[in-house]
Amino acid sequence: MTSTVVVGGFFGDEGKGKIISYLALHDKPSIVVRGGAGPNAGHTIKDGDKVYKVRMLPSGFLNKNTRVMVGPGVVVNPDVLLKEIDDFNVNGRAYVDNNCGIIEQSHRDADSKGQLKEKIGSTGSGTGPANAERAMRTLKLAKEIDVLEKLLIDVPLEVNSALDRNENVLIEGTQGTHLSLWHGTYPFVTTKDVTASGICADIGIGPKRVDEVIVVFKSYLTRVGTGPMPGELDADEASKKGWEEFGTVTGRLRRAAEFNFDLAKRAVMLSSATQISITKLDVRFPNCAGVTSYNDLDDDAKSFIKNIEDKLGVTVTLIGTGPRVNDVIDLRT
Repeated sequence: MTSTVVVGGFFGDEGKGKIISYLALHDKPSIVVRGGAGPNAGHTIKDGDKVYKVRMLPSGFLNKNTRVMVGPGVVVNPDVLLKEIDDFNVNGRAYVDNNCGIIEQSHRDADSKGQLKEKIGSTGSGTGPANAERAMRTLKLAKEIDVLEKLLIDVPLEVNSALDRNENVLIEGTQGTHLSLWHGTYPFVTTKDVTASGICADIGIGPKRVDEVIVVFKSYLTRVGTGPMPGELDADEASKKGWEEFGTVTGRLRRAAEFNFDLAKRAVMLSSATQISITKLDVRFPNCAGVTSYNDLDDDAKSFIKNIEDKLGVTVTLIGTGPRVNDVIDLRT
């Protein structure tokens, strides 16, 4: 039984939600717990004919036997959280930590104007201003909000107790390594560290309790909003390649570029990756769509995966080959 941390390796939008959903269904963790900044990060999950766009709940909610939790390092919009709990039928097994910060209207207003909106390209979710107020020690906490009373729990205690019982725990990161406040393309970053270390701090486990760290990379590079983007393609070229995408939270067109090994190497280093997941291989190699066996990949796709392993020095264990949650090649032993 293990604790597994899943984080993004580029600028977010790597397909973490799909990989986390797959792991939740197949590894059967007793808890899926989310760290990260707040509802400025969105995960998209496709299960059959249903598409879920998630901003506050952990993506592992598809496993109906798993408890889903939000760690104390995350700022929470109660309206978004409660709506997702109802919409996705997660009543009775969704929890937030007593010490989660609370996003209010004043934070959303501040996030929608001035430098945050015009220069940084903020999502307007209120996440940044709420985290700034948290640093000033004036932010309201979840334990002060009546509407969240039935959801409150001590997340670090629950997670560590589950590990003491040798249960599987899945730890969900948000955004991507190069959006980290400490390690990213400052100032065009989020308001937290979102490497594996930061996510573990958000949910309250120490480094000796981590067994596996999976860094997720898309088979090409995308970024929403402003900030450096090495090798950026113009919109027409990205569209011709089929790399045209839109952000889950903002709906903005994502900028695109070729897979970047320098960024990937740094992400592997910063999070001590033990495994790599590659998503959207089917977008790069359309004849791989829906494949679930490595042997059924064509030679070009296999060469692409091998090149990543050789250059990054970490084994690729999970390969996404389509939008559905089970469109995955699982190479874990």
